Amino acid sequence: MSTSAAHSAELRLVVLGRTGAGKRSAVSTILGLQESQQDADAAVIQECSKHRGEAAGRQVVVVSSPAWFGTGCDPEERRRHISSFIALSSPGPHVFLLCVPVNQPADGEASALDVLQNLLGPSAVSTNTIVLFTHTEELEEEEQLEEYLATWRKDLQELVERCGGRYHTLETRSEEAEEGKAVEELLEKVEQAVRTSGTQHHSCPLYQEAEERVRARQVEIVTQRRGGDQVAPTDSQPEENITEEEMEAVREEAERSIGDLNVDVDSIFPSSLPSPAPSFLWGLWEKLTGWVSWLPKMLRREALLGALVGLFVGGPFGGVMGATVGSVATEVGRRKTQKNK
Repeated sequence: MSTSAAHSAELRLVVLGRTGAGKRSAVSTILGLQESQQDADAAVIQECSKHRGEAAGRQVVVVSSPAWFGTGCDPEERRRHISSFIALSSPGPHVFLLCVPVNQPADGEASALDVLQNLLGPSAVSTNTIVLFTHTEELEEEEQLEEYLATWRKDLQELVERCGGRYHTLETRSEEAEEGKAVEELLEKVEQAVRTSGTQHHSCPLYQEAEERVRARQVEIVTQRRGGDQVAPTDSQPEENITEEEMEAVREEAERSIGDLNVDVDSIFPSSLPSPAPSFLWGLWEKLTGWVSWLPKMLRREALLGALVGLFVGGPFGGVMGATVGSVATEVGRRKTQKNK
């Protein structure tokens, strides 16, 4: 099988997300990696990684990238990360999986979608991105993700709408055997996104540049290994004495050695781009969720609601109003729970 044929037969996924969003866990779940295999990547967690394996009967390549879309990333480091994940997922991914924690504000992820659209084109978001929700253990025991999004998290719903209504979670509340079903459902959504797009995979000028440079580098590597006195094989002229495994190894070496791509970092990442970490809402959210974390799950949301009212109204009156709202919401929740028993 030629290299191009192999690429068309595999599903290529690019996993993106902020630090702590659950990227490593998502990669491990999709490919069924063990803890020892996860630990092997710990030393290079700040670099792009590529894993190849089988999932739900399909050949899958998963590329994971550090959080290069925030303002805290050095411009040269950002260019290197972008070039790396594009080269590793060349000639183009079938989908981008944006890991989004359900227990945090979504302003950083909204900025990430803006950047992805500016970098790789509108279809990268509208057609080729699936929101992958993580940290769903924060939901109440009987609460469904769909209900949580519709009732409490309009910001997360907006992310889903920008991505064509596509979202998923790999986290299950039952036995581990359910993870296999969750992975299978994810890959079905990937294939559905590909069918909807009408293309083999996502492509844009940066991916085209990367693929051209990777192919040229493949020729150089094979020629060097043969002593430079023979013509290196190409996909159109495959060489009989080069195995598929050898060509795969040559390609991965080429992908990791092409250097920086022509990424206009200054125009894609304006200096005014907001960073999610220092924002007022981010700090407020962290403080509120911190002090209510010890409460029983049934009471957390009601307490958080009361706290928000108190803080935004302000003063003694705000404190009284917040306490009242929290108490009423808690009582309503308690009665609803008793009624359902």
